[in-house]
Amino acid sequence: MNVILGLLRLIQSTMFLIDRTRQILFAGLQHHELFKVRGFPGVVKLVKSHPFPSCFLQIASSRSMEGDGNHTSVAMFILLGLSDEKELQLILFPVFLGIYLVTLIWNLGLIILIKINSNLHTPMYLFLSSLSFIDICCSTSISPRMLSDFLRDEKTISFMACAIQYFVIACMSLAECCLLATMAYDRYVAIGSPLQYSAIMVPGRCWKLIAVAYGSGFLSSLVETVSCFHLFYCGPNIIQHFFCDVPQVISLSCSNPFICQMTVFLVAISVGLGSLLVILLSYGFIVASILKISSDKGSAKALNTCASHLATVILYYGTALSVYMNPGSGHAMKHKVLSVFYIIFVPMLNPLIYSLRNKVIKEALKRVIKRRCIYFSKKNIWAACIITIRKREIRTCN
Repeated sequence: MNVILGLLRLIQSTMFLIDRTRQILFAGLQHHELFKVRGFPGVVKLVKSHPFPSCFLQIASSRSMEGDGNHTSVAMFILLGLSDEKELQLILFPVFLGIYLVTLIWNLGLIILIKINSNLHTPMYLFLSSLSFIDICCSTSISPRMLSDFLRDEKTISFMACAIQYFVIACMSLAECCLLATMAYDRYVAIGSPLQYSAIMVPGRCWKLIAVAYGSGFLSSLVETVSCFHLFYCGPNIIQHFFCDVPQVISLSCSNPFICQMTVFLVAISVGLGSLLVILLSYGFIVASILKISSDKGSAKALNTCASHLATVILYYGTALSVYMNPGSGHAMKHKVLSVFYIIFVPMLNPLIYSLRNKVIKEALKRVIKRRCIYFSKKNIWAACIITIRKREIRTCN
């Protein structure tokens, strides 16, 4: 035991001496201006007239970079955005601002409507409110910065902000995959076992399914973000996109991205395609259950309850697969347009799809509007004014 402790102390002392020697070496080199940093951050260009061999300095500099694995020489990234034409950017600004505001209003309105209406306190609408929350987070992680970039000449983003932006996007996107699979399972239970639906989909179990969806998205995105942004970025810092996306960020790395690529691939297969497999299996069982229904009216009603969810799944997975199945730089503009539809338009369209095709939501919205109209009628306004005046009189008397 003493021998092992002695060896450990010897190794620790040796590592300390090596580290101190390296620091002294580079402090002396910088003091004598034997090398200079120019161009991109982290690119070391040696002066030709130094007295030391160039191979020695190159090896020492590479070891210095490897020794500090958590440090990256690139402090800022440059986002190219959708277009570099200033006139087009000024036209796109009000368009995307309107889309972002509509996304916030529709999704927040749907969450509030489900919250205040007791008829909508069912598993289906609980999942729908969670989907609206995910859409708000996903859109908010990109749209404000993209809107500000339309009005700026330098579209820069810090290394940490880029990592946080990708983490939020990946977390919400993967959570949405899991939530869509949960909603498909909910529709299968409602159609396949209608008599046992209330016993199976109890509120506690629904909240657990939502927590699993968010937890899966959080852990998966955390693994992706750490593996991607732990790579060494030594110079090129121009991202060919309007947000920090993994394929474009990894291409700037100076180290081997194989582990990061495999991590992203495994997460996409396990979470993304795994959720799609659950959705397909659920709809397979739904079709089998519908075929057992004898009346055409009952079959049509069962299909109608799945129409909104099916449209959302096709829209989400169709655009996502179009974006990430062909991430090559040869079709950069096409990739950006598909990403806009996947990231910006889908969160705006989801509440619209569920609202237009859902009679229960329409009726609940009409009741809320009617109730507010009655409340804000002339009679109630005058009554409210009289009550307010009386309260003030009582306060002054006291």
